[in-house]
Order: sequence, then structure tokens, then C-alpha cells
Amino acid sequence: MGKPTRVTNSIRALRFAHGEMTQQELAERIGVTRQTVIAIEQRRYSPTLETAFLIARVFAVPLEEVFQYPEEHA
Repeated sequence: MGKPTRVTNSIRALRFAHGEMTQQELAERIGVTRQTVIAIEQRRYSPTLETAFLIARVFAVPLEEVFQYPEEHA
């Protein structure tokens, strides 16, 4: 899958903040495999925009609370 993306995420923290939701439970709610959730959490895979929005919707938070992209200073 190549090198990790620069996009970071708070999925693991959000899962625990929402009643210790398992990776499998999240995967079922957004229509992907558990392995996909693992890869996204570990920054080995960037989800599609649609999947990113679905994840944010599951946790009822803004997209920016789930995914962060570091700002670059010129």
C-alpha cells in the first residue's frame, strides 16, 4: 500500500469515546471490511471522501475532528 499518508486521524480515540466500538462494528456501519478500518487507523490507507464522511457521521462529529492534514509553512 506504499508509504503512510500525511493525513492523520482520530478514529481509534473516537471508537473508545463512543462505548469502545470495535473495528468490526465501525466497519459494518460504514460498509467496509475490518481490515480497511485497520489500514485507515494505521494511516496505511486513505479512505474515499464518501467513506470519510460516513465515519464522521457514525461519530456525529465534523470531518475535521476525524481527519487532520498538517499545515505546511512556506
